[in-house]
Amino acid sequence: MNSMTRRSFKKAVIGSALALATLGASSLPAFAADKITVGALRFTSHAPSFVAYEKGYFTDEGLEVEFKFFQAAQPMAVAIASGDVDFGITAISGGLINLAEKGAVKVIGGGLQEEPGVNGQVILASKGAYDDGLTDPSKLKGRSFGITQAGSSFHYMAAKIAEKEGFSTADMKLVPLQKVGAIIGALKSGQVDAWSIVPHIGIPLAKGDAVVQIGMVADYIPDYQVTTVFTSTKNAEEKPDLVKRFLAAFSKGADDFNAALVDKTEGEDGANAMITLIHKYVYADQPIEKAAPSIQNGAMRMNKGAALNMTNITDQLDWFKAEGLVSKDIAIETLVNTSYVETF
Repeated sequence: MNSMTRRSFKKAVIGSALALATLGASSLPAFAADKITVGALRFTSHAPSFVAYEKGYFTDEGLEVEFKFFQAAQPMAVAIASGDVDFGITAISGGLINLAEKGAVKVIGGGLQEEPGVNGQVILASKGAYDDGLTDPSKLKGRSFGITQAGSSFHYMAAKIAEKEGFSTADMKLVPLQKVGAIIGALKSGQVDAWSIVPHIGIPLAKGDAVVQIGMVADYIPDYQVTTVFTSTKNAEEKPDLVKRFLAAFSKGADDFNAALVDKTEGEDGANAMITLIHKYVYADQPIEKAAPSIQNGAMRMNKGAALNMTNITDQLDWFKAEGLVSKDIAIETLVNTSYVETF
């Protein structure tokens, strides 16, 4: 075989090999992302999920995410239990605890946390009630207080405020209105005297003419684990890899949120970029110029690594038991799977 023939033969072999390699690569099956549905409220406090989605952190973890939005915590817990939603981020409620007792859901991490020196949940009074003497939380005795449902986080906050002031919710009129929007309307119109809520809603309300801020929840529950991350018991026990990947992406979103809007280490440009991202989901019906201050006001601390404050979670569970809202026999291990995140 002369040199030209050898070169031609070698070229043909290499060409064939490259063609086969290309064909082989194109025929390899692509690994499909795991499709999950994430429950959320259109609150700044749910921003880590939105950040993780917009910045591709879920995609990096092999997750294809669809959001399902709710207007209260308990319906989300029901959706997790039924399998309509895979992961949720919201407050602990009596409904969630009862579903955990039935083996349907598990808390797997922490979200929003009250922290001294950082914006937190505010206690509000209607202007009429304020003018009538409801100028601070110590004067809530005998007053009406808006909640979504009995056994909601609003119920828990009202009880803790009353307890520290020396009375109980039996001395107040708790008004269940099912949805946050309904409570806002009732407070502004004076149909309820008081309410407590996250700052991205509460502070703008207090800047209007119909509502007055009269206190801070952190003064009554300084270590309050406001929201938790939860999933179905089946996911927690049978799909640990899926849970870990979700928490990894969520935690990256929380880190970015904290840096931009809580610790403010990303400068003005970083804060503005984060507000623009969140605005796609929160106050999206308003111009960003109007929505931006409310989003910034809602920047409460998100637990790093989705760490979970078990001291406060235990206190919440004990309160639900004492109120007769859940079984007195339910153990903390029934509610929480502590294997995924750090606890404190």
